[in-house]
Amino acid sequence: MNEWLTEFGMFVAQLLTLVVIGGLAVAVFLRVRGETGERTRLRLDELNGTRRYRRRRMQLAASQPGARKRLAKAFRRDDKEHDRRGRKGEGEASPTVWVLDFHGDIKASGTGQLAEEVSAVLAVAGQGDEVVIRLESAGGLVHGYGLAGAELDRLREAGLSTTVCVDKVAASGGYLMACAADQLRAAPFAVIGSIGVVAQLPNLHRLLKRHDIDVELLTAGRYKRTLTIFGENTEEGREKFLEDLETTHELFKRHVAERRPGLDIEAVATGEIWYGSDALTKGLVDGLGTSEAYLVERMQQAQVISLKLEQKHKLGDRLGMAVSRGVERSIERGLEMLDAGRWQKR
Repeated sequence: MNEWLTEFGMFVAQLLTLVVIGGLAVAVFLRVRGETGERTRLRLDELNGTRRYRRRRMQLAASQPGARKRLAKAFRRDDKEHDRRGRKGEGEASPTVWVLDFHGDIKASGTGQLAEEVSAVLAVAGQGDEVVIRLESAGGLVHGYGLAGAELDRLREAGLSTTVCVDKVAASGGYLMACAADQLRAAPFAVIGSIGVVAQLPNLHRLLKRHDIDVELLTAGRYKRTLTIFGENTEEGREKFLEDLETTHELFKRHVAERRPGLDIEAVATGEIWYGSDALTKGLVDGLGTSEAYLVERMQQAQVISLKLEQKHKLGDRLGMAVSRGVERSIERGLEMLDAGRWQKR
């Protein structure tokens, strides 16, 4: 018995050694691959095919059992005919609609990715192609969204037809980007506008003074600092700060007016927001409808391809994100159950 236990222990030790060695080898391989390989990958989704596949599944599910086999054969015949025409080059080549997505935060952090996606489209887009940007942003930093708007301007400058679709919000910097398109569409309750500039900061000078704390602010240049958080603000500083805000607002208005010349810019550049239907009346958008409805419509005449540049994550990063998502879902589920409990009868 003791001899058997000894042999079993040796077997387990050897197995563990092999597992550890294998794990180290995999870790080294993944590390080397992550350091030498490309950090991003281009994901392309042909939306026409996806929609056709889903429609066929729905047709099969809704048909009578006896008709499903005939319907499946008809689908296969259509696919063969489509492939035959493609090989022979029959028929006129349809234009391509390239679909980009931009979900902006306060810093417009996705601008770098957007710039690379725009470059990818410009490298292959042909005459008659269109670029659709599904945009969602409530705005943010002036320089961030100014750069994002400039990236979209590249499409117009290259002569490509551009359409921005707003399903939820394109306000402030988000609208600055949106008005770069030839056509701007919004869902009926999408938030549009907010052509204005805002800045705010706390001032702790009186609090610090009450506790006998002095803050020395040394500058070279009359307006190097206008308003500060810790120092004592002056009326001259406030006036200069407001002057800078007005200058930025004028640049914003000029940008929008140049790209939407039919818009009464003075009437809408008040910082107000409008919902989609009212925005259409004001001339802030050109049409109403969701991005999905527009893309389905375009699929009737064009090949629609969604393009996205994705970051490649290392194994450790993927595991960490998976754990994080699991924790987030658990918390959300718990909050939902607590909220639902408020409505249960006791």
